[in-house]
Amino acid sequence: MSHVCFTYHIVWRTKRSENTISELNERQLYAYLYGICKKRNCYVYRINSMPDHVHICLEIPPEFSVSHFVQVLKQESSKWISNNRNLFPYFNGWGNGYAAFSYSRKERPVLIEYIKNQKSHHRITSFREELVGLLQEMGMESSVDLFFKD
Repeated sequence: MSHVCFTYHIVWRTKRSENTISELNERQLYAYLYGICKKRNCYVYRINSMPDHVHICLEIPPEFSVSHFVQVLKQESSKWISNNRNLFPYFNGWGNGYAAFSYSRKERPVLIEYIKNQKSHHRITSFREELVGLLQEMGMESSVDLFFKD
């Protein structure tokens, strides 16, 4: 038997970074995303969003690659949103790509709080600045031009 525990912070955005995730209906999107995760035996710690992007903190079972799992999240949620146009009437799809970062179990509470506080965080920091900061924190190339290109 294998023992695996990876905590991921996954971030993706709306197409053209349009403000199409309404605060009024965002919790219904979170519930749908949670359902996708639960169906695949993922453990979700926190989901939050801004009008133009989504953050999720979760554990993904080792049988799923992160890239495949994000593809499933984006495809299934996009279909659901299309079938529920009344909730997100201006949604035009998800943007290209995503960002995924891994964290230790000890770092998880800080990550959960970070995602929980997205709304206050973005009063002073743009999404682009946030993403560059996350990439730099992880020692990754901080060029985000392709991430924001649709």
